[in-house]
Amino acid sequence: MVVSGFGTSALWLASGVWVRELTGSDGLAALCLLAMWAPTLVGPLLGTLADRVRRKPLLIGADLLLAGLLLTLFTVDSPGRLWLIYTVLFVYGATGVVADAAESALVAAAVDRSLLGDFNGLRMTATEGMKLVAPLAGAGLFAAYGGPGVALLDAVTFVCAAGLYACVRVREERPEPATRAWRAQTAEGARFLWGHPGLRPLVLAGGTTMLFTGVCGALVYAVVAGLGHSPAYTGTLYAVQGAGSVVVGTASGPALRRLGERRFAAYGIALTAVAVAARAVPYDPVALACSLASGVGLPCVLIAATTAVQRETPDALLGRTAATAGTLIFAPNVLGLAAGAALVELTDYRPLLLALGAALLATAARLLQSPASADRTAVRSPSDANPA
Repeated sequence: MVVSGFGTSALWLASGVWVRELTGSDGLAALCLLAMWAPTLVGPLLGTLADRVRRKPLLIGADLLLAGLLLTLFTVDSPGRLWLIYTVLFVYGATGVVADAAESALVAAAVDRSLLGDFNGLRMTATEGMKLVAPLAGAGLFAAYGGPGVALLDAVTFVCAAGLYACVRVREERPEPATRAWRAQTAEGARFLWGHPGLRPLVLAGGTTMLFTGVCGALVYAVVAGLGHSPAYTGTLYAVQGAGSVVVGTASGPALRRLGERRFAAYGIALTAVAVAARAVPYDPVALACSLASGVGLPCVLIAATTAVQRETPDALLGRTAATAGTLIFAPNVLGLAAGAALVELTDYRPLLLALGAALLATAARLLQSPASADRTAVRSPSDANPA
């Protein structure tokens, strides 16, 4: 995870810079991120593959596939070959969705259930740690050797990751032959997730949180302008937020054992709510403290939901259920970014931040309800009564 995550974070930055350099277009550069995110919208369908084959060979094959695919970027030398960059990034994103589902299922098989929270916290620490260093490395490599140099780095990291996956000791039974159509199998994972009284509130709270924080993310440049800084100051805020996520990842295991998934997630959402609202204060120390608090609070619901899905889902359903949960949690972030980009043009950012903080506090409060109370509330809700 650390090795391949380093290459992915480096490519994520370099691909946009590469397209911007070839075309001079900010819009075309932004499409790189969209190409990587788009497959998340069909995550449940892609995740079903992780339940139809053994996960360890699937992860090794996915890494080797991406390593070979990245080498095709060496042929990109003009705007006429931009389609190749977008195609590679789209396949990259789709393969990543499958790999995430297989990885989640493999972790559940290889790691003792009592340590899943610790492992997922360490995974968060590793992921955020790579985001702090890999983009800088990617930018430096791009400046020295261009886009192909970054693609080669990413390809090498995938080969190394495949070798490390081969060293993982885990016993996997061959899945039962499929007796139903692909769509029917996908629906089984969604049906299990929706019908589980413990998983559904966590996943919905995660998706709601990512929706509101997506809107907040689109306001960051307005916040920086309100502080009187140039847009480059955004990098400082993101670095501080990443440091907070590194810290919470190391403490999540003991916290989950002490609090349980619901309370751990709810307290994290509440901390994020306070941090979002306080960003309306145009004062540098407050802004930095809010970034740190967001970095600590936001991962809590993600770690809690991932751990709960791994613990509560039968192995035969885990790949597609994890992929469905991933789509429900992370797809709203894209919608939030789009909504925030529109709202910041229409109104002042400070009232928006206060409203987002209140909405996040309401999300935390609902999650803190007892399961029985939450179920009664869900039954009274027309939208929950007819999820279709």
